[in-house]
Amino acid sequence: MIHIDKMQYSYDDKTVLRDLSLQENDPIITALWGRNGSGKTTLMKLMAGRLKPSQGMIKINNHDPYNNLEASHDICFMQEDHPFSSIWDIKDALRFASYFNENWDQETADQLMDTFKLPRKKKITKLSKGMKSALQIVIGLASNAKVTILDEPTNGLDAGMRKIFYKALQESYENHPRLFLISTHHIEEIQPLCESLIVIHNNKALFHQSMEDVRMRGIWLAGDKEKAENCIGSERILEKNVIGSKVKVMLDLPFTEEWVQRAKDNNLSIENTQLQDYLLNITNAEGVL
Repeated sequence: MIHIDKMQYSYDDKTVLRDLSLQENDPIITALWGRNGSGKTTLMKLMAGRLKPSQGMIKINNHDPYNNLEASHDICFMQEDHPFSSIWDIKDALRFASYFNENWDQETADQLMDTFKLPRKKKITKLSKGMKSALQIVIGLASNAKVTILDEPTNGLDAGMRKIFYKALQESYENHPRLFLISTHHIEEIQPLCESLIVIHNNKALFHQSMEDVRMRGIWLAGDKEKAENCIGSERILEKNVIGSKVKVMLDLPFTEEWVQRAKDNNLSIENTQLQDYLLNITNAEGVL
């Protein structure tokens, strides 16, 4: 469904993405994560055909998406703060969305409009950030596009509305399986729904792995400093906090029974890191440790 090979995108002599290769062949929910300025939105625009790669290749369902009407039929891209017309109301946005998405599901759109309590006659320029995000969610889910790309869809939504979105996303995927690519900073909340994770760092794909594998990455060890250092040896340390004779360290390792036993043998506490903490540490300001 998505095949990217050694792609690069530059403008004004600035490289935004370089030597990027990705492949996703199955209809799954994939999370896209990266720090601000990493190139996530640029990557999504390239996938949606809004931008043309400077080098390399990108295919969506075997089509070059750039300026390609046939490819656009398979793609729905709702970017953060989507550029709706300033004269539209919500009803207009839904009407035009139905024109451009050949698998449009009006029943789903109507149900989601009621769920998010969106007033159809309200001007889009008068919407709060959360209401505009909700409208973008409605269009993305009702599109039933084979490749549905949502850029920070939960921005401005409170915890209750985010929970509603996750439930609606799961139902939409189950009823109409397709490839969802979702950029989000709320990675802890959405990760239970995702089968894979793409991390963009330093203008390239740092990794693209199954979410199940990534969830198990990162170990917190805590206890006596000397015993911890003997236990850790030469393993890669992502974070270290020392207070007197005590230490707490994050290691870039999978959480396994072997490490649970090793911690027990050294009288150390051990736990799996939260995904957000792990990702922040492997994409720290100085680069990957």
